Order: sequence, then structure tokens, then C-alpha cells
Amino acid sequence: MSEKKVKPEEQEEIKDINAEETQQEENITEEGQEENTTEETTEEPKSESLLLEEQKDKYMRLSAEFDNYRRRTLKEKMELTKSAGEKVIVDILPVVDDVERAISAMVVTEDNKSIKEGVDLIHNKLKEFLKKNGVQELGQTGDDFDTDNHEALTKIPAPTKELKGKVVDVIQKGYTLNDKVIRFAKVVIGE
Repeated sequence: MSEKKVKPEEQEEIKDINAEETQQEENITEEGQEENTTEETTEEPKSESLLLEEQKDKYMRLSAEFDNYRRRTLKEKMELTKSAGEKVIVDILPVVDDVERAISAMVVTEDNKSIKEGVDLIHNKLKEFLKKNGVQELGQTGDDFDTDNHEALTKIPAPTKELKGKVVDVIQKGYTLNDKVIRFAKVVIGE
């Protein structure tokens, strides 16, 4: 190979061309880097915004689902409270029928003994109904006075020493429903 001699003018042109090519290469690499950085920065906010949208959507769905659940349970509770007494009423209707029969029998019959027996049967039937539904009586003569179960209306001198601080007389019976006092017994206490 033979070497060509390059004139000084041509050398300057070659330098200029080489400089331009280098400048273009630098520009191309800078643009590529800028494109890469813009792609990275635009991808990150897009993914963050998509993630945020997904989370927002999940939250809205969960919130709506909870609202539906709350409404449904409130509706069920309202229906339960409306019909809760239905079973009790249905069970007590035979007792009411017996009382009506006893009243009509009192008008026609002069036999007090049979009327008393009929009323006693109704009373026992009613007590059984209450017992079956978890109701128990409170307040018997001779019980210790208990402020959790009794309401003292008055105090009287105790007829005997054993009745001191105890229930001497029951004015009105109290009742518990499943071990919860629903009516306190009104009693007289001996002192």
C-alpha cells in the first residue's frame, strides 16, 4: 500500500468531517440517553399511577361491599325484632283461650269449685309457658334480702329473729329471663 500525501487544506477538511461525525455520534448517544431517561421516568409514574388506581378501585369496591353488608344486617335485625315476639304470642294464645273459656263458664256456672279448678289449671299452664321460655320467679318469703333481685318498699319489725334482714312479705313477684332480672320483686323486709 502506498501512502498518499494529503495536502494541508485537505487535512483540515478531514478534521472538520471527523469532528462533525464525532459531534453527531455524541448527539445520537445523548438523545438515546435522554430517550431512555424519559422512558424510565414516564414508565415509573405510569406504573405508580396504575398502582394507585388499582388500590383506589379495590378500596371503593371494599367500601361498597361493606356498606351493602351493613345495610343487609340492619334489615335482618329489623325483621327479627318485628317477628321476634311472634313465637311467644303464638305460644301464649292457648292460655288466652283458656282464660276466655273460664270467664264465660263463670257467667253460666254457679259451681265455684269447678271454676277454681279451671283457673288453677290455667295458672299452671301459664307458669309452664313462662318456665319453658326461660322466665323464673323471684321473691319468696324467707329469702335473704338481695338488692340485685329485690326492691324494698318498707321495713317492719321482724316477727321472729330468723326473719331479721330477710323478706317478710312479697308485695309483687319479680322475674328473671335467662338469669337477667326483668322485674325486681317488691318486698317488705324485717328489721
